[in-house]
Amino acid sequence: MAQAAKILIVEDEFLLALQLEDILMDGGHAVVGTLSDRAALGSLAESAVRPDVALVDLNLRDGLTGPEVARDLCDRFGVHVIYVTANPGQIGTPASRAVGVVQKPFNREAILAAIHYVLEGCPEGTRPQALESFVTATPR
Repeated sequence: MAQAAKILIVEDEFLLALQLEDILMDGGHAVVGTLSDRAALGSLAESAVRPDVALVDLNLRDGLTGPEVARDLCDRFGVHVIYVTANPGQIGTPASRAVGVVQKPFNREAILAAIHYVLEGCPEGTRPQALESFVTATPR
């Protein structure tokens, strides 16, 4: 069984953030916080808890700042990033520790598969040549 991860959610849509939190907690992971814009990143610097993984939306409350937030999380805190977005083409150059993309609308299986990949399948300190895409088949 995969270990539990400390996860940061970067999402400005309240209901989607709650849905992610429910999925993650039901999957045995700990949600260490939710950020809705770039300015909220300052609160993470003050926190003693460091996330292992961040689920990052691209378009946040203050605009297309998700890619900047992802780079900051990787560079300053060594966090692995999984982008959760409806517009993967807006990622640009992925953050240094970005490992994958879950496209919206997402489902439980895709989110947990992405977290599992980081915890079990992605060698420490490396990033695949291309971002992994975590998609699961729609139930019949």
